[in-house]
Amino acid sequence: MNITASAVSHQIASLEQFIGKKLFIRSGKGVQLTHIGEKYLKEVSGAVSIIGRATDQVINDIHHEHLRIHSAPSFGLLWLIHRLNKFRQEFPDLKISLTCSYENLQFSRDNLDIDIRHGLPEWPTLFVRTIKNEKVIPYSSVEYLEGKNIQQPADLLQYELIHSDSTLVNWNTWLSWHGVDNHHKNYYFSFDRSYMSIEAASKGMGIILESNLLADDYLRQRNLVPVFAADHSMPVAAHHFVLPHVNEQKEKVKVFLSWVERELSVSGFTM
Repeated sequence: MNITASAVSHQIASLEQFIGKKLFIRSGKGVQLTHIGEKYLKEVSGAVSIIGRATDQVINDIHHEHLRIHSAPSFGLLWLIHRLNKFRQEFPDLKISLTCSYENLQFSRDNLDIDIRHGLPEWPTLFVRTIKNEKVIPYSSVEYLEGKNIQQPADLLQYELIHSDSTLVNWNTWLSWHGVDNHHKNYYFSFDRSYMSIEAASKGMGIILESNLLADDYLRQRNLVPVFAADHSMPVAAHHFVLPHVNEQKEKVKVFLSWVERELSVSGFTM
């Protein structure tokens, strides 16, 4: 029950006071039920068992409820939605309800099971699982790189850099990380969603600095390629699966998180 022995004693004393009868005989040898206590236990144990079974059924029911997920838009659109059909094939009885926005939703008010958040993990009262091995890397289309001589990070300043407003690591931070001075630059294209920046780069509109997690499918299809052959990445912990601790016990949540972990591992990510 996750409570102390002292707390149990207080609860028993309160119950005896409420009933007006002694339920236990206390002695140096321990605690023993009185005759009334034995009779009371026999009468209520069935009802307690029914309550317990009903509670377990609600917690573990994956067949008659939706799994309600809220996600940061770019993760939901670029990574999750492309894999949900695989989830349905593996777990056809568990229905998914997915919403995407940057709103601050509340788990109880908005009836959420899982919130996939982008940002710094500053939620001390919640259960948080962060995606690991995420990096930001310069990408562009193959066509855009044709005829361009880009050998070092400083060479990027000669070309069109696409700015993403929502990333935790922007061009200024990344260029400073790689020792490029006087790098302040005006951007012709600036977007407030990573999925817009990634799509723009795939159309040959310039070079983006984006997450290898979000760009994963574009890289597999060769719609984007890394600008550099050498490793000029910068680590970032930007995406987190967040939920109340009580939701950890839901079987449908366990099933989904386990499946996500398997899907992430295909591309070298973990949680």
